[in-house]
Amino acid sequence: MEAQEVPLLEMRHISKSFFGNQVLGDVSFTLGKGEILGLVGENGAGKSTLMKILFGMNEISETGGYGGEVLIDGTVVHFTSSLDALDAGIGMVHQEFSLLPDFTAAENILLNREPVKNHWAANLFGERMNIIDRAKLEASAKKAIDRLGVKLDADMVVGQMPVGHKQFTEIARELSKEDSDTAGKIRLLVLDEPTAVLSEQEAQSLLKAMKNLAAQNIAIIFISHRLQEIIDVCDQIMVMRDGRIIKQVVNDKNVNVHDIAQWMVGREISLDKQENRHFDYASHPVDMEIRNLWVNMTGEVVRDVNLDIHRGEILGIGGLAGQGKLGIPNGVMGLFPAGGKVSFEGKEVALNDPKACLDAGLAFVSEDRRGVGLLLDESLEWNISFEAMQVQGKYLLKKGPITWRDVNAIGEVTRTYIDMLEIKCTSSKQHARELSGGNQQKVCLAKAFAMQPKLLFVSEPTRGIDIGAKQLVLRVLKEYNQKYGTTIVMISSELEELRSICDRIAIITDGKVGGILPASNPSSDFGLLMVGQAVKGGN
Repeated sequence: MEAQEVPLLEMRHISKSFFGNQVLGDVSFTLGKGEILGLVGENGAGKSTLMKILFGMNEISETGGYGGEVLIDGTVVHFTSSLDALDAGIGMVHQEFSLLPDFTAAENILLNREPVKNHWAANLFGERMNIIDRAKLEASAKKAIDRLGVKLDADMVVGQMPVGHKQFTEIARELSKEDSDTAGKIRLLVLDEPTAVLSEQEAQSLLKAMKNLAAQNIAIIFISHRLQEIIDVCDQIMVMRDGRIIKQVVNDKNVNVHDIAQWMVGREISLDKQENRHFDYASHPVDMEIRNLWVNMTGEVVRDVNLDIHRGEILGIGGLAGQGKLGIPNGVMGLFPAGGKVSFEGKEVALNDPKACLDAGLAFVSEDRRGVGLLLDESLEWNISFEAMQVQGKYLLKKGPITWRDVNAIGEVTRTYIDMLEIKCTSSKQHARELSGGNQQKVCLAKAFAMQPKLLFVSEPTRGIDIGAKQLVLRVLKEYNQKYGTTIVMISSELEELRSICDRIAIITDGKVGGILPASNPSSDFGLLMVGQAVKGGN
């Protein structure tokens, strides 16, 4: 960008406080047309709040507004709502999906902006009698998909899509708004953790699409905890910590992952793979037997899984997106229709009955932390203790027929896990909704630990959290396993994370176990299993 060129976006001395707690302080940066800015920082660093200010979200105006100025093309703007931001050509794809599962990709892309055909009855009964122009809807959706440059079936129902296609649908929806009467042509796109739910192959497709959009003069703010992706695709990198910009550099390809990680966390951080322990399978009996398991989970169908899980091991389950790995814990724990046979400690566990699983000593940290894992409008104390209280009768006091909560015990266990997992919060009474995504994920882990389960399924435990928090979560899982002997089954899209703490890794392909290998095997062996190739030494 030439020195005299006016930047597309400039944010000057931005500050923001929530109820006396300052979350942003004196943040200033610029972004030119067609540039990609990588925005990184630990969970709670202020990234999402900064983007909410840029996008004019109600949460900002309803909590006293912000300090500083936002300029578009050199002119100060005051966005009072997201519609104002859209009018200025700013689109934002949030971390959590907001799609209608029973609608097609095209219908979601043009939702509430559908082109219509005039109907004669509209003259009598109003515009509601007009009908959707399906041809124009399909054409507009296809135009947005083509502009993104990915393979996406506009006619596919969202509920039947693999997760990567849902992400592409979200982005295509923003691109389609340039043809809307209520939004300007997209000039700046904010992508908040768009690759967090994607497989490596899908993520590469998205990075390619981002470069394609930048070549069309669309500026992009790319928020990601996958630091190598930041290096691969961004023109400049901005690191935030504790609500301030710690480092801002031009990406000259001399920046490395280690540098960014250290800037983020403010301390030396090791990125080396951990040593794998030697687990003695001969002295550890099979704890859980899974036979001919099928699960009807949309986008993650399990067809015929057979798996033995040994007491006290950490078993990893990996595979490409949509192949069925996420369906296994969801099916075993009764969250989706399932069949087959599951036995635990020699006793059959009833499928399609979550309470039976909990009563047997099983617990599950879901990949859907907001939809399944949390009581968003309740305190951390209530979130962490509630399930153990309901299922196991913990943290209760009884006198005759009267039962009441043991407030002191609830507070104590909550503070224990806040300290153990380094959950960033104002107090144990803060509502879960108010935490960053990574800290919400830690609360989900704390809730499971409070159950003290015999076997713990943990699904995508590091999704959407920063590199420092990832290391902490993986370390805590390993230490919990070693301290209590708890059997842990970790399901993840991140192969190297599975290799760092697991004893064995099972790769799921087409709804079945493609093979099981020691975690110490080379990454290439697991890659072969993912594409359906046999590997010597697998079982």
